[in-house]
Amino acid sequence: MISAADFDDHALARFLREHLEDLAPTAPAESRHALDLDALRGSDVRMWVARDGSQVIGTVALVAIDAGHEELKSMRTAPERRGEGIASRLLAHALDDARARGVARVSLETGSMDFFAPARALYARAGFVPCPAFGPYADDPHSVYMTKAIERRRAMQDD
Repeated sequence: MISAADFDDHALARFLREHLEDLAPTAPAESRHALDLDALRGSDVRMWVARDGSQVIGTVALVAIDAGHEELKSMRTAPERRGEGIASRLLAHALDDARARGVARVSLETGSMDFFAPARALYARAGFVPCPAFGPYADDPHSVYMTKAIERRRAMQDD
């Protein structure tokens, strides 16, 4: 089940802490761009959690960059649950939300290391393409930048 994040949930806080710990060995501190719990509480952030019962098994967030452009953040699946399609469902949920609100583009930053290869493959399957650094980012050999134009779904017309 995917639902809006409850930032007072201790299981979510632990899951996000584990996310930061997973990322720590992948790049120097200045090249790690994951948001902590306090940053995710921002008014420009929309975050969702996938659960199996009371267990947090995945997260995804969107952060406003500017009008019509948002960034995908905090995309993580519990390591023991990877390969079950949780990330695909979370990504689809976030993109559907962006589309429904009229967002024109969603971009992301992820790592360039092998650790992030499955994430880059997921994003490519979802239609994200490489792009230059955007928003607050600068070129960084530890980062890969991707973007996707969001097309509004057309209402079906009666014939």
